[in-house]
Parts: sequence; C-alpha cells; structure tokens
Amino acid sequence: MINVGIIGGTGYTGVELLRLLANHPQVELKVITSRSNVGMKVSDMFPNLRGKVELEFTEPSIQSYKKCDVVFFATPNAIAMHQVEELLAAGIKVIDLAADFRLKDLDVWAKWYGTEHVSPSSVEKAVYGLPEMNREQIKTAQLVANPGCYVTAVTLGLLPLLQHKLIKPDSIIADCKSAVSGAGRSASIGTAMCEVSESVKAYAVSGHRHYPEIKQNLRLLDARADLVFVPHLMPMIRGIHATIYADVLPEVQVDVSDLQQLFEAYYVDEPFIDVMPQGSHPETRSVKGANDCRIAFHYLQGSNKLVILSVIDNLVKGAAGQAIQNMNLMMSLEETAGLNGIGLMP
Repeated sequence: MINVGIIGGTGYTGVELLRLLANHPQVELKVITSRSNVGMKVSDMFPNLRGKVELEFTEPSIQSYKKCDVVFFATPNAIAMHQVEELLAAGIKVIDLAADFRLKDLDVWAKWYGTEHVSPSSVEKAVYGLPEMNREQIKTAQLVANPGCYVTAVTLGLLPLLQHKLIKPDSIIADCKSAVSGAGRSASIGTAMCEVSESVKAYAVSGHRHYPEIKQNLRLLDARADLVFVPHLMPMIRGIHATIYADVLPEVQVDVSDLQQLFEAYYVDEPFIDVMPQGSHPETRSVKGANDCRIAFHYLQGSNKLVILSVIDNLVKGAAGQAIQNMNLMMSLEETAGLNGIGLMP
C-alpha cells in the first residue's frame, strides 16, 4: 500500500483528492491537514465521505508527513515552495496542485504570482505533470507540478496539430468556459449563486495566470507559438469547455478523414483521452466526475481554420484526478488505478 498525505484538504481539490483516493485500491490515507479545522473529522465537513474516510484534520507537521510515501499539496499558490525541500530531503514524493513549480522562468512566475520564488532549485527538479506530454519523466520524478485546469484542456486539444506542424503557431485563440468551482471554496460575491446563475461573463481578459503556462507548453513544440486566451465563468459547478481556433498552414492540404485518423493515432494509447467522431460536439456533462478529456474538431473550409473542442472536469482531469494519475506513474502503479469512474449523466 502507498501511504498518502494531503496538505490543505478543505478546498474543492482537497475533497476531490479524498473522494478519489478513498476508492484507490493501493492507497492508505495517513494524514490530512488544516490549520483552522484541527480535530474535526473529515466526514463532518464532507458528509459524502462518511464511512469512507475516518481521518481527522491535523496541524501541518513534517513529522506527520514522514510516514507518507507521497504528499499532495492542495494549498493556495506560493505555499508549497516554502515546505517542499524538507519533504524531498526526507525521501517523500510531492505533487503540487497549485502553480509553484509549473513555470520554469522564475521572472515570469514572479510577474504573474506577485512574489519572488523561494525555492529555485525545486523548480529545476520539478517535472511538469501532464502525462500525455511527460509520462516517462513523471515515472522517475520526486516532485511533480500538476498542470492548471484551463491549461490541460487547451494543451491536449493542440498537441497533435503542433507536433505535426499543421497550424500557424501564432494564430491560436483559446476561448474557454469554466465552472464556478474553479474559483475555489472560499466565499465571494463574484461566485455567489445570485451573481452567476443565468449569466455568463468573461474575466481576466487582459491576462490570466494560465496564459504563460499554456504558452510554455506550446513553445516546447514550436518556439513561435503564441495565443489569445480568454476565460469565461459559467453558471455550473464542474467542467471546462475549451473552444480553440487556429489557422491551417497554407501549404497543408486538409483531408478531414486523415486529420481524424491523426488525432485518433496520436491518442490511441492514452487511457483518458477520447477522440470523438469527426464533427462531434463534446459536452462537459459527459466528463463530470471522471478523469477524461473528450476532444473533437471541425474544419472551416472557407476560412481554412480548425476549431478544436476539448472538455474536462476541472476538478478531476483538471486537478485531483490528474494528480492521482501522476502519483500512479511515480509509484509504478497501474496508471488508471482509482480513476475508472464514468462521467455522471444527467
């Protein structure tokens, strides 16, 4: 059995980790921390875990983590970087669900996150945890930076096209819609039911923190890659829908059936990527609660553009599920272990 700890377990990603890990056949939950809820039973805060998780929240302590093989940080940004070196020195593998180790350029990180990074050496060690890009590196990693939710949906939609040099790398537009749970569990007027119900709004148009992360991923495939990224808030609890536009290169002759085969071949061995039939329209509800990403594309012949549609559950493939997928790889477990849940419909 793999002994697991969760640092910061009271947010939506924390409880999602608990929900999925409680049914993982090779995991034993050892510790979950929360400074403000010490002594409270996890199931008293999250009644869906009654009879499944018997732990109480405890004070964060390096001693309690030392009985763990893997520790997840489900904390806000700029927390893990203060603690990770001590955990790594103790031989504990770490997966950070925040953004502390995602960006390799620390000047860019400081610009977007408003503070200096205190652990540059850990950033160098960290492996970016998108299995569809970095599976082999993840297998031997001590520290994994779990990707952002928007980033996951957009990157997975574009990988085959950039890898095969089919689109103009600087023509990309990512128009993305996110559920309210992406804003976290803390109360705020902007995410209150009366504010979001029956309404859709764009936000962070002038710059979202996931923009440099998406660009970093795309530039690994093409140094000229750039994009316009506009996120929107939707009146739903879970899900991300990425509508991605890109110009086909002039010299590329598009055959829709060949392009469909390219997507299917690229992802044929990926257990959580579902390339839908050409012309499909994937729905966020089809991946709700599951670690799946569903992708489809449309070719607009008149404008020589591709439209790629990519949907995930922001709390699963966009956060906790992907983190567990990374843990499985790091610990030489079956990659799909604990992640075989089917999307909830309706």
